[in-house]
Amino acid sequence: MQLAFAGSSVDGGLYTWVTHLAQRSPGWLDSAVSFFSTYGLAIFAALLVAAWWRARAAGPAKTAIALAAPLVVVVAFLADDAFKSVVREQRPCQTLHTVTLEACPSLGDWSFPSNHAAIAGAVAVAILFADRRLAAVAGIAAVLMAVSRVWVGVHYPHDALTGLVVGAAVAWPLMVAARRGAPLVERLADTRLRPLVAAR
Repeated sequence: MQLAFAGSSVDGGLYTWVTHLAQRSPGWLDSAVSFFSTYGLAIFAALLVAAWWRARAAGPAKTAIALAAPLVVVVAFLADDAFKSVVREQRPCQTLHTVTLEACPSLGDWSFPSNHAAIAGAVAVAILFADRRLAAVAGIAAVLMAVSRVWVGVHYPHDALTGLVVGAAVAWPLMVAARRGAPLVERLADTRLRPLVAAR
């Protein structure tokens, strides 16, 4: 089923207001937001690595959760991308023809929901389960990623918000299930893979 959703009727006015604000903003701010929008996913990867590193000293359950987190994020991305192919919403920069900071993706590169926001939302939930101290950083970074995708002009606000929700909703039950991997982590601790699951 293909819905060909028309996103401009939802919050096209807000999207236009944000992109116009971006055009009037200082160059350093636009550059920083554009850089984060493009390369910020590396921060989420670093947070996952940090959570795994810290979890090795926190016991098998936390380690199992931290090891499962990257796989959970991949599942969330795939779910979001499948959602996109059903809804088939054109990018706002294609529909509204406004000036944007980032080059508009080509026709057929669907907008709803945002893959970047879905990944960010999934990582934020995964980090919440794995390491509460890093969770605040992950949560703030996820919100900033969602906002940045609107700021640079490649997504409507509802694309970004829904991406966060989809990523979080997919990740939550999978992270709950990941706790069951503790026995496997305990077995791995007696093998050559011990450095993967234990601090010492």
